Amino acid sequence: MIPDQSVLASAGPLAARTERLWWFSFWVAAGVYVLTMGFLVWSIARARRRARDGEPMAAGSDQRMTRAVSYGSGATVVILLLFLGFDLSVGRTLSPIPSKRPLTIEVAGHQWWWEATYADTSAHGRFTTANEVHIPVGEPVLFLLEARDVIHSIWVPNLAGKKDLVPGYTTSFWLQADTAGVYRGQCAEFCGTQHAKMAMFIVAEPRAKFDAWVANQREPAKTPTDESAQRGKEVFVTSSCAMCHSIEGTEAGSKVGPDLTHLASRSTIAAGTLPNTRSALSNWIRDAQASKPGVKMPPTALAPRDLAALLTYLEGLK
Repeated sequence: MIPDQSVLASAGPLAARTERLWWFSFWVAAGVYVLTMGFLVWSIARARRRARDGEPMAAGSDQRMTRAVSYGSGATVVILLLFLGFDLSVGRTLSPIPSKRPLTIEVAGHQWWWEATYADTSAHGRFTTANEVHIPVGEPVLFLLEARDVIHSIWVPNLAGKKDLVPGYTTSFWLQADTAGVYRGQCAEFCGTQHAKMAMFIVAEPRAKFDAWVANQREPAKTPTDESAQRGKEVFVTSSCAMCHSIEGTEAGSKVGPDLTHLASRSTIAAGTLPNTRSALSNWIRDAQASKPGVKMPPTALAPRDLAALLTYLEGLK
């Protein structure tokens, strides 16, 4: 179940600090507003009473007004300094990574999807997925960020603040989920036509379950056993699909589009645009532009029998 995508529903230490800053700002601003409106109502009522009773302006009223404005200005400066101090204190706690060797994930922003590579010192240990990132609960995770085309910005409100991905630069930030669940993130920097359909899902799960997921992701795609799936694999590697996508354990090794080695294990396709169902996948293969205009995946014309076989093969990539 996906929780509310909100900075006010924090599920990690970074988001919790940001949420505290937000509530502090809210209550201070609310208090200032109530006091200001209270004095305004009081002064209007007092002025009307004096006008009604014909009372003359009290001596020294100009000096009292000057003092009131001075006090108000001083209070404003103090409040702004409080905001500044709290903001700086929160900002200083967000940068340091609380672990010397955290789990590291290299995230690349594309128009319009997310590529995630789990870093490892061994070639076999590295693997790549797309749009759905799994992390262990209660552990800090370091993200190394880069953009492959234009500026993007990663934002998972329940877990951390925003961070830009700039072409030609590698930036970083970290997050941590203290509660298991699925957290929706998105691109927060306008990056083209389908900016709004560039979602990411962070799946936080217990360490044992995460380790099992990692072990499965490191395995190559299973060789299909039934005739239809075997035909589907043949269709994949001999059609335009293999020109953009890769599937470990096959001849397909292109890195233009998302890695599909374990496509069936993901809950959505097209960066959260469509559910990962046979019908949605069929529509996406035949005409991706109908669901996500401007996407770089072109329409794929296949005979009905070949399309059915391809779908059977892709559904087996778990």
